Amino acid sequence: MTIQTFSIGELAKALDITPRSIRFYEEQGLLNPQRHGLVRVYFKKDRVRLKLILRGKRLGFSLAETKTLFELYDRNHNSKVQLETMLLMTAEKRQHMLQQLEDIQMLMNELDEVESRCKEELTAFTQI
Repeated sequence: MTIQTFSIGELAKALDITPRSIRFYEEQGLLNPQRHGLVRVYFKKDRVRLKLILRGKRLGFSLAETKTLFELYDRNHNSKVQLETMLLMTAEKRQHMLQQLEDIQMLMNELDEVESRCKEELTAFTQI
């Protein structure tokens, strides 16, 4: 049975990111590929982690938060602490996003008011 491995270029292409990004995640301690000389060798586990990093990034999680979850997983694959931590982080992220949504709605309302006043004043100019 052959174990599937990936080069940095293959992973980058498959996940539509740059090799530089992969090296950065490695420097941050999120990936730990094996090395054969100067060549990095990635396994399926590394590919899964990279996908999780990218998903976390899309969801707004910091790399430090992602690293915390990886460390919890590495200590115990089916950890209650890991699940509780993920739920807490998700709730915090949701609350932050709801606040951002509220802030955006307030700004949209202010823009509507400014736009309305400008249109009214322009209408007044054309009636003079």
